[in-house]
Amino acid sequence: MIKADTIIYEKSGLDACLAVLNNGNLCEFEVFNENGAAEGNVYLGRITQKITLAEDKTGFMVNIGDEKDAFMSAQEKGLLEVNMTEGQCVVVQVQKEAHAEKGAKLVRAVQIAGTYLVYRPFGSYIDVSLKIEDQEAVDNLRSAIMKNVSSQQEGWVVRTAAASADINDVIEEMTTLRNVYENIRVKARSATAPALLYAKENPLFDLIRRYQDSLKKVIVNDHNLEEKVGNVFSGEITYSTNPSEEYGIQDMLQKALEPTVKLPSGGEIHIEETHAFVAVDVDSSNIAARGQMDNLNREAAVEIAHQIILRNLSGKIIIDFAGSSEYRFMRDVMDVLSEELAGDAQSARVVGLSKAGNVEILRRRKHPTLLERFSETCPTCGGTGRVEP
Repeated sequence: MIKADTIIYEKSGLDACLAVLNNGNLCEFEVFNENGAAEGNVYLGRITQKITLAEDKTGFMVNIGDEKDAFMSAQEKGLLEVNMTEGQCVVVQVQKEAHAEKGAKLVRAVQIAGTYLVYRPFGSYIDVSLKIEDQEAVDNLRSAIMKNVSSQQEGWVVRTAAASADINDVIEEMTTLRNVYENIRVKARSATAPALLYAKENPLFDLIRRYQDSLKKVIVNDHNLEEKVGNVFSGEITYSTNPSEEYGIQDMLQKALEPTVKLPSGGEIHIEETHAFVAVDVDSSNIAARGQMDNLNREAAVEIAHQIILRNLSGKIIIDFAGSSEYRFMRDVMDVLSEELAGDAQSARVVGLSKAGNVEILRRRKHPTLLERFSETCPTCGGTGRVEP
């Protein structure tokens, strides 16, 4: 289970970074630009190009004011297919942020997230977080939402935080989120594309909610945030002019960019990000005994889960553990991985063991990886990392 005791927020100009620590170790890091196309932002975009995709499907490149045009598919689950032309305007939401050479991915089905609920104006059903295990609480929340659904078609997702909230606060948030969406619609009528219609809240507050059970301290370098944080967090709130330097964040980030991670037992983990997937190899370093090998793999599983979150690895992740890849030896290792990744905000899922003996994980992509954030492909070697003789 992912835990954190300290969150550091540091802003410099329009850029800000969030560092999540547990027992002094960096376990999550995020960089965002207040003017960037962040996941969840809603824009009035202008179509710049209509493109033909595989299987006779259609897509559009859309200018939302970001560095690169974003992509929107004409086909979207739950919505009618759109047939638009270059120059037309459309209200869109960022589903995936830009990464590497690709621009952001957009959807038309806007969703507005609150503390307790997610409002789906284009939906038609009520969904409740599977993390709420109390069935009575699930039934009460679902019933309360249904009684307050407006006559028009709309959908709702009940978030985990709603389970411990006053039901009146949850119902009040329904009105708040409806008003947010109505404000988006009003802005869209008078805005000139490309235009930002709605920016999601500072990611700091989402992290505070996510780690509320273990969080003890929040450190900020922005006096304007101190009071706002105090409204949602009862623990220690500290101001620091340069928290990253004070806590050695840069050194920890530098280490997180290295391809090799050493394990206490003497083994090593090698991580390589490719276009198709992330490859992870566990090196036993001459450990041969079965018992020692099992311990090494369990130790590696804990560290791999940590590195997935820290480096923000996503998509298909393929792991080659040390020694025999038979299921009887890998079952406990996969259990450790699942346990360590429980609660991941990007829904990492251990798929299982492939016929080739590799453990496979799927993780939803929301943000660029650390490597993509802080490096560029070498123009000389083309990213191979090798030198020609």
